[in-house]
Amino acid sequence: MKYVFLFSMIFLMLHVNAKDYSVQSPSGRMEVKISVEEAIQYSVFLHGAEIISPSPVSLTLEDEVLGQNARVKKARTISVDEKIVPVVACKFAQIEDTYNQMTLSFKGYNLIFRAYDEGVAYRWEVTKDGPLKVMQELASFTFPADHRVWFPEEESMFSHQERMYLDVKLSEITPERFASTGLLVDCGNNVKVYISESDLITDYAGMFLKGSAENPYRLEGKYAGVVLKEDRRNDRDVAPVKHADYIAELEGPKSFPWRAMIISDDDKQLVESELIFKLAPENVLEDTEWIKPGKVAWDWWNALNIYGVDFESGVNNNTYKYYIDFAAKYGLDYIILDEGWYLLENIMDVVDEIDVQELVDYGKEKNVGVILWVVWKALDDKFTEALDQFEKWGVKGIKIDFMQRDDQYMVNFYEKVARECAQRKLLVDYHGAYKPTGLQRKYPNVVSFEGLKGLENSKWSEQPDPEHNLTLPFIRMVAGPMDYTPGAMLNANKENFRIIFNAPMSPGTRCHQLAMYAIFESPLQMLTDNPSNYYREPECMEFLKQVPTVWDETRVLEAKVSDYILVARRLGETWYVGAMTDWSPREMELDLGFLDSGNFKMQVWKDGVNADKHAADFRQEEVNVTSSSKIKIEMAPGGGWAAIIKRN
Repeated sequence: MKYVFLFSMIFLMLHVNAKDYSVQSPSGRMEVKISVEEAIQYSVFLHGAEIISPSPVSLTLEDEVLGQNARVKKARTISVDEKIVPVVACKFAQIEDTYNQMTLSFKGYNLIFRAYDEGVAYRWEVTKDGPLKVMQELASFTFPADHRVWFPEEESMFSHQERMYLDVKLSEITPERFASTGLLVDCGNNVKVYISESDLITDYAGMFLKGSAENPYRLEGKYAGVVLKEDRRNDRDVAPVKHADYIAELEGPKSFPWRAMIISDDDKQLVESELIFKLAPENVLEDTEWIKPGKVAWDWWNALNIYGVDFESGVNNNTYKYYIDFAAKYGLDYIILDEGWYLLENIMDVVDEIDVQELVDYGKEKNVGVILWVVWKALDDKFTEALDQFEKWGVKGIKIDFMQRDDQYMVNFYEKVARECAQRKLLVDYHGAYKPTGLQRKYPNVVSFEGLKGLENSKWSEQPDPEHNLTLPFIRMVAGPMDYTPGAMLNANKENFRIIFNAPMSPGTRCHQLAMYAIFESPLQMLTDNPSNYYREPECMEFLKQVPTVWDETRVLEAKVSDYILVARRLGETWYVGAMTDWSPREMELDLGFLDSGNFKMQVWKDGVNADKHAADFRQEEVNVTSSSKIKIEMAPGGGWAAIIKRN
């Protein structure tokens, strides 16, 4: 249910020479100033201090440049105060959506600015009918000094967007260097600016960020042109080899993606922000009762390398029934059939060792659903036939992989998948994907995205390590759900870590992995390790079987980008707490003042006394607590801490 209180005022400009406009956030914390002269520029202020210096914006169509030599016909300001009730509650069961918005109207188009207390955003709207060809968009973000940037540098726009966050200065980012978004800028004095986009849904291309030739402290948008020619190298790599000199062809009227900036003076605010979700289109699905978030037993990371059984493990029904039995024992909602269940060039050609219908029926008896992994191109080749077959089998969703692009065609493909899967009551998890930009609000059957360097990389590299893990909640996760795939039961400190593809391990401690379930957001959350390994860890499974994947409330208690985080989340009357540190050992204090009055029982999983030497060492304990309790948390290098708090 949504509650909306709308106040609007229309200002007809009596003097056409009026050039300066401003809009403040509801509390006055944030202000956007817009200057309309030969070019349009905006700047952003936090508590009166300039954070974003004057930054030019324009949208170049085939026959005109929007924002150049423009004259404002009308300026309209509205104030909105509403509550969003998400179908799938990633952070909160209700989201406060309060902002002031200014719309500057020009001949044939609008430029809209929104000011929230947590950040600002702007977008273009073309109001005229007819075909449009967008040649270029200038989205720029100018800073007053040579700030530090967490820079997920890309080598190509044909990318999974699974990058490390390089530590660079703005002046080091030349026009030839570019990064995927979101991107985080450290402005000093604890102020951070997160830059990304929302409502990248139809008929446009995703935004990367590059350096500026005009200003060394400026970042500018970079976009893939419409793909004119592809090179299909194998079943999954369909690389663009020729682009048009324009970004998109579409029909007007059209609203373009929001250019969003979350501006915080406390790192905790970044993790709690829902700005990208709030800017996204509203849910279009009438029937959402069937959408069921949950935990998933995943096969690929652990290479189906189960043991202690009387059959040969591998891509076969006996192995997947073992996964289903494991999921049923611990109340997991799903299993995934990842790569290998079909012959890769033909999604309709199931391998002889797999009978999907038999597995779906077996899972149904045990209340465990089946999700199918697919390569995007194989699905696209037989799109309707394949999805109809999935619906006929009764599978619960798809994990679609290897898109590696965000040009206009691929952006449209994302929505096509979401829409057509929703019609067949299928969940969608995007891998080989760009970051979330709000599709999960419009189509809540979209439950997670990759677009990050997650745990799968530990099969072939030393990343992601705890240093990287402690950047993710403040950058990638700000955009939305992230399918990091946590849960490794083979854990190693920095000295002992080894790369073993078929028997992988994680850098960092066991409790570092457990804490991820309370910190990393994904409504479809994987248990990435081998069920045989989990069976040997009943104490850890006691935590993993209880921890949910969606939340009524989120409180970030302590946080510093790339160093540490402490989060408490509530579902119903139960609280789940997670803490993580980088490679530095760390002590923290957990103040339980967020609890209601009364007595509570707290189950704790914490790094063992020898976790600095043997990363799998942990201790489990149970203590009685109240809202006045303060708990000492001690974490080993690469460590973590997790707890479940229930009323006595």
